[in-house]
Amino acid sequence: MPQGSSQHLPPGGRPHRVAVIVDEGTNPFEVGAATELFGLPRPELGLPAPLYELTLCTPTPGIRMNHGFFTLTGVPGLDAVDGADTLIVPGRPDNVVPRGAAVLDAIRRAHARGARIVSFCTGSFALAEAGLLDGRRATTHWRWADLFRELHPKVLLEPDVLFVDEGDVLTAAGSAAALDLGLHIVRRDHGAEIAVAVSRRLVFAAHRDGGQRQFVERPVPDVPDESLAPLLAWAQERIGEPLTVADLATRAAVSPATLHRRFRAQLGTTPLAWLTGERVSLACRLIERGEERLDVVAERSGLGTAANLRARLRRETGLSPSAYRRRFGPAAGEPLRA
Repeated sequence: MPQGSSQHLPPGGRPHRVAVIVDEGTNPFEVGAATELFGLPRPELGLPAPLYELTLCTPTPGIRMNHGFFTLTGVPGLDAVDGADTLIVPGRPDNVVPRGAAVLDAIRRAHARGARIVSFCTGSFALAEAGLLDGRRATTHWRWADLFRELHPKVLLEPDVLFVDEGDVLTAAGSAAALDLGLHIVRRDHGAEIAVAVSRRLVFAAHRDGGQRQFVERPVPDVPDESLAPLLAWAQERIGEPLTVADLATRAAVSPATLHRRFRAQLGTTPLAWLTGERVSLACRLIERGEERLDVVAERSGLGTAANLRARLRRETGLSPSAYRRRFGPAAGEPLRA
Protein backbone atom coordinates (compact mmCIF):
# COMPACT_ATOMS: atom_id res chain seq x y z
CA MET A 1 0.00 0.00 0.00
CA PRO A 2 1.31 3.45 -0.85
CA GLN A 3 2.65 5.45 2.04
CA GLY A 4 2.28 9.17 2.53
CA SER A 5 4.83 11.45 0.90
CA SER A 6 4.76 14.96 -0.45
CA GLN A 7 5.26 14.05 -4.11
CA HIS A 8 1.62 12.90 -4.30
CA LEU A 9 0.31 16.36 -3.42
CA PRO A 10 -0.08 19.37 -5.74
CA PRO A 11 2.18 22.42 -5.43
CA GLY A 12 1.60 24.13 -2.11
CA GLY A 13 0.26 20.93 -0.58
CA ARG A 14 -3.40 21.64 -1.36
CA PRO A 15 -5.64 19.06 -3.05
CA HIS A 16 -6.18 19.31 -6.81
CA ARG A 17 -9.58 20.96 -7.26
CA VAL A 18 -12.09 19.19 -9.54
CA ALA A 19 -15.42 20.68 -10.60
CA VAL A 20 -18.20 18.70 -12.30
CA ILE A 21 -20.87 20.52 -14.29
CA VAL A 22 -24.25 18.83 -13.79
CA ASP A 23 -26.56 20.10 -16.51
CA GLU A 24 -30.22 19.39 -17.21
CA GLY A 25 -30.52 15.71 -18.17
CA THR A 26 -27.00 14.73 -17.11
CA ASN A 27 -26.41 10.99 -16.74
CA PRO A 28 -26.16 10.05 -13.03
CA PHE A 29 -23.64 7.28 -13.70
CA GLU A 30 -20.91 9.65 -14.88
CA VAL A 31 -21.54 12.00 -11.96
CA GLY A 32 -21.23 9.00 -9.66
CA ALA A 33 -18.01 7.94 -11.40
CA ALA A 34 -16.50 11.39 -10.89
CA THR A 35 -17.57 11.38 -7.24
CA GLU A 36 -16.10 7.91 -6.67
CA LEU A 37 -12.81 8.78 -8.39
CA PHE A 38 -12.20 12.31 -7.14
CA GLY A 39 -14.56 12.98 -4.25
CA LEU A 40 -14.06 10.25 -1.67
CA PRO A 41 -11.57 10.37 1.22
CA ARG A 42 -8.90 7.67 0.93
CA PRO A 43 -7.46 7.06 4.42
CA GLU A 44 -6.02 3.76 3.19
CA LEU A 45 -3.40 5.70 1.21
CA GLY A 46 -1.90 7.20 4.36
CA LEU A 47 -1.40 10.61 2.74
CA PRO A 48 -1.27 13.86 4.71
CA ALA A 49 -4.02 15.45 2.60
CA PRO A 50 -6.67 14.34 0.08
CA LEU A 51 -5.54 13.91 -3.52
CA TYR A 52 -8.53 15.81 -4.88
CA GLU A 53 -11.24 18.18 -3.75
CA LEU A 54 -14.52 17.72 -5.66
CA THR A 55 -17.29 20.24 -6.26
CA LEU A 56 -20.54 19.63 -8.14
CA CYS A 57 -22.07 22.71 -9.73
CA THR A 58 -25.16 23.47 -11.79
CA PRO A 59 -26.29 26.27 -14.14
CA THR A 60 -29.60 26.63 -12.23
CA PRO A 61 -30.89 25.42 -8.84
CA GLY A 62 -32.75 22.11 -8.79
CA ILE A 63 -31.29 20.35 -11.85
CA ARG A 64 -33.27 17.32 -13.01
CA MET A 65 -30.96 14.54 -14.12
CA ASN A 66 -31.55 11.94 -16.84
CA HIS A 67 -35.23 10.88 -17.06
CA GLY A 68 -36.01 12.79 -13.89
CA PHE A 69 -34.80 9.96 -11.66
CA PHE A 70 -32.84 12.44 -9.54
CA THR A 71 -32.97 16.15 -8.83
CA LEU A 72 -29.75 17.77 -7.67
CA THR A 73 -30.14 20.67 -5.23
CA GLY A 74 -28.03 22.53 -2.72
CA VAL A 75 -24.83 22.73 -4.77
CA PRO A 76 -22.94 25.81 -6.03
CA GLY A 77 -23.60 27.57 -9.29
CA LEU A 78 -21.24 27.72 -12.25
CA ASP A 79 -19.00 30.26 -10.52
CA ALA A 80 -17.43 27.23 -8.80
CA VAL A 81 -15.86 26.32 -12.14
CA ASP A 82 -13.57 29.35 -11.91
CA GLY A 83 -11.58 27.85 -9.04
CA ALA A 84 -11.13 24.37 -10.54
CA ASP A 85 -7.87 22.84 -11.73
CA THR A 86 -9.82 20.20 -13.65
CA LEU A 87 -13.32 20.56 -15.08
CA ILE A 88 -15.40 17.45 -15.86
CA VAL A 89 -18.41 17.58 -18.17
CA PRO A 90 -20.54 14.40 -18.01
CA GLY A 91 -22.82 13.30 -20.84
CA ARG A 92 -26.53 13.43 -21.42
CA PRO A 93 -28.73 11.60 -23.96
CA ASP A 94 -30.33 14.60 -25.73
CA ASN A 95 -27.31 15.61 -27.77
CA VAL A 96 -29.26 17.36 -30.52
CA VAL A 97 -30.31 20.04 -28.02
CA PRO A 98 -27.52 22.64 -27.66
CA ARG A 99 -26.03 23.28 -24.24
CA GLY A 100 -26.97 26.50 -22.52
CA ALA A 101 -24.83 29.59 -23.02
CA ALA A 102 -23.87 29.70 -19.33
CA VAL A 103 -22.48 26.16 -19.45
CA LEU A 104 -20.52 26.80 -22.64
CA ASP A 105 -19.14 30.06 -21.25
CA ALA A 106 -18.00 28.29 -18.07
CA ILE A 107 -16.20 25.64 -20.13
CA ARG A 108 -14.49 28.27 -22.27
CA ARG A 109 -13.43 30.31 -19.22
CA ALA A 110 -11.91 27.29 -17.55
CA HIS A 111 -9.98 26.32 -20.68
CA ALA A 112 -8.78 29.86 -21.31
CA ARG A 113 -7.18 30.10 -17.86
CA GLY A 114 -5.42 26.74 -18.25
CA ALA A 115 -7.67 24.29 -16.42
CA ARG A 116 -7.69 20.68 -17.62
CA ILE A 117 -10.97 19.91 -19.39
CA VAL A 118 -12.44 16.40 -19.30
CA SER A 119 -15.60 14.97 -20.84
CA PHE A 120 -17.29 11.71 -19.93
CA CYS A 121 -19.36 9.91 -22.58
CA THR A 122 -21.36 12.45 -24.64
CA GLY A 123 -20.00 15.35 -22.62
CA SER A 124 -17.72 15.69 -25.64
CA PHE A 125 -20.64 17.32 -27.46
CA ALA A 126 -20.48 20.19 -24.96
CA LEU A 127 -16.72 20.54 -25.43
CA ALA A 128 -17.19 20.61 -29.20
CA GLU A 129 -19.98 23.20 -28.92
CA ALA A 130 -17.65 25.33 -26.83
CA GLY A 131 -15.08 25.19 -29.65
CA LEU A 132 -12.45 23.26 -27.69
CA LEU A 133 -12.21 20.25 -30.00
CA ASP A 134 -11.81 21.72 -33.50
CA GLY A 135 -8.74 20.18 -35.10
CA ARG A 136 -8.20 17.90 -32.10
CA ARG A 137 -8.56 14.16 -31.58
CA ALA A 138 -11.55 13.22 -29.44
CA THR A 139 -13.98 10.40 -28.79
CA THR A 140 -17.57 9.92 -27.69
CA HIS A 141 -20.04 7.11 -27.15
CA TRP A 142 -20.12 4.88 -30.25
CA ARG A 143 -23.91 5.19 -30.47
CA TRP A 144 -23.65 8.93 -31.08
CA ALA A 145 -20.59 8.93 -33.35
CA ASP A 146 -22.46 9.63 -36.60
CA LEU A 147 -24.40 12.51 -35.04
CA PHE A 148 -21.18 13.91 -33.58
CA ARG A 149 -19.49 13.88 -37.00
CA GLU A 150 -22.51 15.58 -38.53
CA LEU A 151 -22.65 18.35 -35.94
CA HIS A 152 -18.89 18.81 -35.46
CA PRO A 153 -17.06 17.94 -38.69
CA LYS A 154 -13.87 19.81 -37.66
CA VAL A 155 -13.21 17.42 -34.78
CA LEU A 156 -10.92 14.44 -35.45
CA LEU A 157 -13.29 11.87 -33.99
CA GLU A 158 -11.92 8.47 -32.95
CA PRO A 159 -15.13 6.53 -32.26
CA ASP A 160 -13.59 3.13 -31.50
CA VAL A 161 -11.39 3.87 -28.47
CA LEU A 162 -11.99 4.13 -24.72
CA PHE A 163 -10.56 7.61 -24.28
CA VAL A 164 -8.34 10.22 -25.90
CA ASP A 165 -5.76 12.26 -24.00
CA GLU A 166 -4.82 15.48 -25.78
CA GLY A 167 -2.98 16.90 -22.79
CA ASP A 168 -5.21 19.73 -21.62
CA VAL A 169 -8.40 18.26 -23.09
CA LEU A 170 -9.39 14.62 -22.48
CA THR A 171 -12.48 12.79 -23.73
CA ALA A 172 -13.92 9.42 -22.67
CA ALA A 173 -16.26 7.16 -24.64
CA GLY A 174 -19.28 5.33 -23.19
CA SER A 175 -20.21 5.61 -19.53
CA ALA A 176 -17.91 2.92 -18.08
CA ALA A 177 -14.97 4.46 -19.98
CA ALA A 178 -15.29 7.36 -17.54
CA LEU A 179 -13.68 5.06 -14.97
CA ASP A 180 -10.88 4.18 -17.40
CA LEU A 181 -10.18 7.83 -18.13
CA GLY A 182 -10.49 8.79 -14.47
CA LEU A 183 -7.91 6.18 -13.45
CA HIS A 184 -5.69 7.37 -16.30
CA ILE A 185 -5.89 10.89 -14.85
CA VAL A 186 -5.08 9.62 -11.34
CA ARG A 187 -2.14 7.70 -12.78
CA ARG A 188 -0.97 10.78 -14.69
CA ASP A 189 -1.27 12.97 -11.59
CA HIS A 190 -0.02 10.63 -8.88
CA GLY A 191 1.62 7.58 -10.47
CA ALA A 192 0.76 3.93 -11.04
CA GLU A 193 0.87 2.86 -7.38
CA ILE A 194 -1.81 5.34 -6.32
CA ALA A 195 -3.91 4.49 -9.39
CA VAL A 196 -3.72 0.79 -8.52
CA ALA A 197 -4.86 1.54 -4.96
CA VAL A 198 -7.81 3.59 -6.26
CA SER A 199 -8.74 0.86 -8.75
CA ARG A 200 -8.60 -1.73 -5.98
CA ARG A 201 -11.09 0.34 -3.98
CA LEU A 202 -13.29 0.52 -7.10
CA VAL A 203 -12.84 -3.21 -7.79
CA PHE A 204 -12.09 -2.18 -11.37
CA ALA A 205 -9.28 -2.89 -13.82
CA ALA A 206 -6.30 -0.73 -12.90
CA HIS A 207 -5.26 -0.01 -16.45
CA ARG A 208 -6.97 -0.33 -19.80
CA ASP A 209 -5.16 1.52 -22.53
CA GLY A 210 -7.14 4.35 -24.12
CA GLY A 211 -6.69 2.80 -27.55
CA GLN A 212 -8.72 -0.27 -26.66
CA ARG A 213 -12.06 -0.61 -28.38
CA GLN A 214 -15.25 0.71 -26.77
CA PHE A 215 -17.16 -2.53 -27.22
CA VAL A 216 -16.62 -6.02 -28.52
CA GLU A 217 -18.66 -8.20 -30.87
CA ARG A 218 -19.04 -11.00 -28.30
CA PRO A 219 -19.15 -9.55 -24.78
CA VAL A 220 -19.93 -13.04 -23.43
CA PRO A 221 -17.98 -15.87 -25.09
CA ASP A 222 -20.12 -18.50 -26.82
CA VAL A 223 -17.94 -21.21 -25.25
CA PRO A 224 -17.07 -20.66 -21.55
CA ASP A 225 -13.63 -22.22 -22.01
CA GLU A 226 -12.72 -19.35 -24.36
CA SER A 227 -12.71 -16.83 -21.51
CA LEU A 228 -9.33 -15.14 -21.15
CA ALA A 229 -9.70 -14.59 -17.39
CA PRO A 230 -7.70 -17.66 -16.27
CA LEU A 231 -4.93 -16.92 -18.78
CA LEU A 232 -4.69 -13.27 -17.72
CA ALA A 233 -4.49 -14.23 -14.05
CA TRP A 234 -1.74 -16.76 -14.83
CA ALA A 235 0.20 -14.22 -16.91
CA GLN A 236 -0.10 -11.43 -14.34
CA GLU A 237 1.57 -13.65 -11.74
CA ARG A 238 4.50 -14.08 -14.18
CA ILE A 239 4.57 -10.69 -15.86
CA GLY A 240 8.22 -10.14 -14.93
CA GLU A 241 9.25 -13.32 -16.71
CA PRO A 242 10.17 -13.34 -20.43
CA LEU A 243 6.67 -14.33 -21.51
CA THR A 244 5.89 -14.17 -25.22
CA VAL A 245 2.65 -14.30 -27.16
CA ALA A 246 3.61 -17.84 -28.12
CA ASP A 247 3.87 -18.71 -24.41
CA LEU A 248 0.38 -17.33 -23.81
CA ALA A 249 -0.98 -19.31 -26.76
CA THR A 250 0.65 -22.49 -25.48
CA ARG A 251 -0.81 -21.93 -22.03
CA ALA A 252 -4.27 -21.41 -23.57
CA ALA A 253 -3.78 -24.45 -25.84
CA VAL A 254 -4.58 -22.45 -28.98
CA SER A 255 -2.64 -21.09 -31.92
CA PRO A 256 -1.22 -17.53 -31.73
CA ALA A 257 -3.72 -16.49 -34.40
CA THR A 258 -6.64 -17.82 -32.35
CA LEU A 259 -5.29 -16.12 -29.23
CA HIS A 260 -5.03 -12.84 -31.15
CA ARG A 261 -8.68 -13.15 -32.23
CA ARG A 262 -9.81 -13.84 -28.67
CA PHE A 263 -7.92 -10.85 -27.29
CA ARG A 264 -9.45 -8.63 -29.98
CA ALA A 265 -12.94 -9.98 -29.35
CA GLN A 266 -12.85 -9.98 -25.53
CA LEU A 267 -10.45 -7.14 -24.65
CA GLY A 268 -10.29 -5.02 -27.79
CA THR A 269 -6.49 -5.18 -27.86
CA THR A 270 -3.70 -7.55 -28.90
CA PRO A 271 -1.82 -10.03 -26.67
CA LEU A 272 1.44 -8.12 -27.18
CA ALA A 273 -0.13 -4.76 -26.33
CA TRP A 274 -1.68 -6.25 -23.19
CA LEU A 275 1.64 -7.74 -22.09
CA THR A 276 3.44 -4.45 -22.71
CA GLY A 277 0.87 -2.43 -20.79
CA GLU A 278 1.09 -4.75 -17.77
CA ARG A 279 4.87 -4.58 -17.82
CA VAL A 280 5.00 -0.81 -18.03
CA SER A 281 2.58 -0.61 -15.10
CA LEU A 282 4.83 -2.90 -13.06
CA ALA A 283 7.91 -0.85 -14.01
CA CYS A 284 6.18 2.33 -12.82
CA ARG A 285 5.32 0.74 -9.50
CA LEU A 286 8.89 -0.50 -8.99
CA ILE A 287 10.22 3.02 -9.59
CA GLU A 288 7.63 4.48 -7.21
CA ARG A 289 8.67 2.01 -4.55
CA GLY A 290 12.25 3.22 -4.74
CA GLU A 291 14.14 0.96 -7.14
CA GLU A 292 16.84 3.20 -8.64
CA ARG A 293 18.65 0.77 -10.94
CA LEU A 294 17.21 1.03 -14.42
CA ASP A 295 18.45 -2.38 -15.53
CA VAL A 296 16.81 -4.00 -12.49
CA VAL A 297 13.49 -2.28 -13.20
CA ALA A 298 13.66 -3.43 -16.84
CA GLU A 299 14.48 -7.01 -15.87
CA ARG A 300 11.93 -7.36 -13.05
CA SER A 301 9.13 -5.83 -15.12
CA GLY A 302 9.80 -8.10 -18.10
CA LEU A 303 10.75 -5.22 -20.40
CA GLY A 304 14.22 -6.69 -20.77
CA THR A 305 16.57 -3.81 -21.45
CA ALA A 306 17.02 -0.30 -20.12
CA ALA A 307 16.60 1.05 -23.65
CA ASN A 308 13.23 -0.68 -24.06
CA LEU A 309 12.15 0.55 -20.63
CA ARG A 310 13.01 4.15 -21.54
CA ALA A 311 11.11 3.93 -24.84
CA ARG A 312 8.01 2.24 -23.39
CA LEU A 313 7.79 4.47 -20.33
CA ARG A 314 8.11 7.62 -22.39
CA ARG A 315 5.42 6.39 -24.78
CA GLU A 316 2.99 5.50 -21.98
CA THR A 317 3.62 8.39 -19.56
CA GLY A 318 5.47 11.05 -21.56
CA LEU A 319 8.30 10.89 -18.99
CA SER A 320 11.77 9.39 -18.91
CA PRO A 321 12.46 6.93 -16.04
CA SER A 322 14.43 9.60 -14.16
CA ALA A 323 11.69 12.18 -14.62
CA TYR A 324 9.12 9.62 -13.52
CA ARG A 325 11.08 8.88 -10.36
CA ARG A 326 11.50 12.59 -9.56
CA ARG A 327 7.75 13.07 -9.88
CA PHE A 328 6.40 9.88 -8.31
CA GLY A 329 9.30 8.21 -6.46
CA PRO A 330 9.54 7.97 -2.67
CA ALA A 331 11.84 11.03 -2.57
CA ALA A 332 13.76 13.32 -4.91
CA GLY A 333 17.22 11.99 -5.61
CA GLU A 334 19.81 11.06 -8.16
CA PRO A 335 18.77 9.95 -11.64
CA LEU A 336 18.11 6.24 -12.10
CA ARG A 337 21.29 4.26 -12.58
CA ALA A 338 21.63 2.16 -15.72
